[in-house]
Amino acid sequence: MIRHVTRLTANIFRAIWKLWGLAVVYIPVIMLSPLLMILIASGRLKAFWKIERLWARWILAALGFKPVKSRESASFDKHRQYIVVANHTSMVDIPFLLAVLPFPLTFVGKKELEKYPVFGYFYRKTNVLVDRASLASRKKVYDEVEDFIRKGFSIAIFAEGGVPDPSVLLAPFKNGAFRIAVEHGLPLLPVVLYDNKKRLPYALWKGSPGKMRYKILPPVETKGLTQDDTEDLKNYVYTLIYNALAADSLKNLAAKI
Repeated sequence: MIRHVTRLTANIFRAIWKLWGLAVVYIPVIMLSPLLMILIASGRLKAFWKIERLWARWILAALGFKPVKSRESASFDKHRQYIVVANHTSMVDIPFLLAVLPFPLTFVGKKELEKYPVFGYFYRKTNVLVDRASLASRKKVYDEVEDFIRKGFSIAIFAEGGVPDPSVLLAPFKNGAFRIAVEHGLPLLPVVLYDNKKRLPYALWKGSPGKMRYKILPPVETKGLTQDDTEDLKNYVYTLIYNALAADSLKNLAAKI
């Protein structure tokens, strides 16, 4: 009986915390909407990104998330552009990357995100949305990405193509991120997100504040490569991220024994 009451109480507080999370996301966006619309209309997307980065940091702080960068993270040139590839586990992955990466960043994301009120409008205007069921939409992505690269942005792509089942450590990668990197001669920057799945999963009754560990792997250069190298490049980056996640899982398992 006591255990049941304790679980019920925890679930109630967790639900309230997630509702607070919605307020944390939406209230700043609504309040700043006039300014954000002016920045978009005037093409000042880097100014928009600076505000977006502050918004992302606010979300993490207000929800009690503390980013912790691995001591083994690689160094990288903050003034270069990258194709950022990270594992996708949570609804907080986008603000997390915005908060911890120091360069102008935009995302290639699923078209469904534009359906969210207010947030969807700004996301559509400042990121690249793709309808994976539409061949025309997938082709259009390359043109839109090229435009953002020309404007000095790095591109973040969750190469799994979506959030996999919680039981999956890392789903197979799609080719898009690697084709884009080769086409533009940009280095890939692999990022490993260890705790986002645990901290803010899609399940209503799960999640909690706490540390969110991440690791930046060494940039992978693509200059001199051709599209024929895409498959090997994809497999190489997949292996880097998978091995980092697997090593952490084994370490956690050993700690429980």
